[in-house]
Amino acid sequence: MALEIERKFLVKDPSFINEATSSRHIEQGYLSTDTNATVRVRVCDDKAFITIKGKNEGIARGEWEYPIPVKDAQEMLRLCHGAIIQKTRYIVPYGGFNWEIDIFAGKYDGLCLAEIELPTADTTFPLPRFIGREVSGDPRYYNSTLSRGVDFNPCDLA
Repeated sequence: MALEIERKFLVKDPSFINEATSSRHIEQGYLSTDTNATVRVRVCDDKAFITIKGKNEGIARGEWEYPIPVKDAQEMLRLCHGAIIQKTRYIVPYGGFNWEIDIFAGKYDGLCLAEIELPTADTTFPLPRFIGREVSGDPRYYNSTLSRGVDFNPCDLA
């Protein structure tokens, strides 16, 4: 089984953009937002994927991702429940890890979340200066929750 071990943080300072080595535009929607098995369709620039994620066990969960034709993904996005999430993802290397930092558009315009994938749940890592409060395990910050139009302003919680 593929395992995703990830921690998530709010970003308090946009200076990370100057350190980004790449960026890409992402559109994603959810065919299922069930907490036991989410099914996501994502178009990332000129590539597309379907991803199944299992239930969170702390900061870990099963994850299976497969490339699919972009045209198929665009058609599947029309079948998705809730809003289509649009965001720009920046890759920022720091301390031997790659941070994935998403700046959201649309309803959550201005929300900025950073994720770091880890080899084990107890891996230690240095925090860049732009990292704010940890929100790992807070379902309000799951993309699947955001796609359902959660009724709070995440920007106020930084």
